[in-house]
Amino acid sequence: MRFGATGFGVTVRFALLAVVWGASFLFIKVGLAGLSPGQIALARVALGALALAAVLLVRRRPLPRDLVLWGHLAVVSVLLCVVPFLLFSWAEQYISSGLASIFNATTPLITMLLAAAALPEERFTPPRVLGLSLGFLGVLTIVGVWHGVDVSHQLTAQLACLGATTCYGACFVYMRRFVSPRGVDPVVVAFGQTGSATVILGLLAPVVAATPVHLDLAVVASMVALGVFGTGIAYVWNVRIIAAWGAANASAVTYLTPVVGVLLGVLVLGEPVSWNQPAGALLVVLGILAAHGRLRRRRPEPALVSR
Repeated sequence: MRFGATGFGVTVRFALLAVVWGASFLFIKVGLAGLSPGQIALARVALGALALAAVLLVRRRPLPRDLVLWGHLAVVSVLLCVVPFLLFSWAEQYISSGLASIFNATTPLITMLLAAAALPEERFTPPRVLGLSLGFLGVLTIVGVWHGVDVSHQLTAQLACLGATTCYGACFVYMRRFVSPRGVDPVVVAFGQTGSATVILGLLAPVVAATPVHLDLAVVASMVALGVFGTGIAYVWNVRIIAAWGAANASAVTYLTPVVGVLLGVLVLGEPVSWNQPAGALLVVLGILAAHGRLRRRRPEPALVSR
């Protein structure tokens, strides 16, 4: 029986997806030992595009010829790859990989906020307002606002992470409005966005990726894992999980990636963790659950009365 054809295969993919996406922040931190943030972003999208191109060749999927679609994919590549990958890579020069992974978990809430503003069908409801409020409280807890606002590289880096997740949220809203209705194969979309990002970052390389490169085995292995798996193959896994379990259940990977990110940061890099970071992450996760109505008690089924 083919791997992935059973429920067990989907579960394995889900676990691998949580590990790979959670480890992405570790790979960025390791990559910074020999590469600049711009070089990491470029390597990530280029290797991801190569992996997805291989998948398309094996499946014999043609690329779309619609120039308007490619224009939309270029916008998607900027919002989903170019800007957030640069921001996260820059931020991890000043904050831990675990903290960056925690901020990444705010993406669903920011997406919901932007969707409510841009899409009439995504209006605010009491559960969403509760979820956004819990998420906002979680972010304030992660930042540790009771220490006062100290304008430093660390605070700027945390704001950069929130800027990256805001780009993700804007991109998901944009894709829902302009890309999803076209019914394009998700793997083709993923290749289009990573390929476009590779071209854009390649053109920007003299500005953002012109510093000296210092490669060793750890840096190279991290970039391969980040690009091929974290940015390429993981997207294919995610598409198959959504097909098998549905989008709502597949999105539960969001709850696991910060756990993986923090654990790997502590175990592999010896990063410190203050109490407010996991506490804030818990509030963010509770906010996501509340926004999706998963914290409400189910009403008990009425008892059958025999007559």
